[in-house]
Amino acid sequence: MNIGLLLLMVVGGVAGVFSTLYILISLPYMIIRKIYRKARFGISLMD
Repeated sequence: MNIGLLLLMVVGGVAGVFSTLYILISLPYMIIRKIYRKARFGISLMD
């Protein structure tokens, strides 16, 4: 394998890992935050 293809594979793999971690962390955080704001302040879940 040449170095360019190997570098491209590494960069793509790192981008995939970071995007997956972002989704796994941000989605539950937003759901919990919206439920907390609804319970505490009476704010709509759609805001």
